[in-house]
Amino acid sequence: MNDDELRKRLEALRIEHRDLDAAIDALASAGANDQLQIARLKKRKLRLKDQIAIVEDYLIPDIIA
Repeated sequence: MNDDELRKRLEALRIEHRDLDAAIDALASAGANDQLQIARLKKRKLRLKDQIAIVEDYLIPDIIA
């Protein structure tokens, strides 16, 4: 993948992460008693966060001074 493709992937991951956050908030505020569903969404959100960090690290490599 080139940098442009990685940037598009990063943006898609960030959008999905925000959408999951909104879904979790909506379920919690609606008084949904489906804690298993909320837990699954939170796990998926954490996996997305890890993927975002990996792509960001690839796009912005550490510079050893």
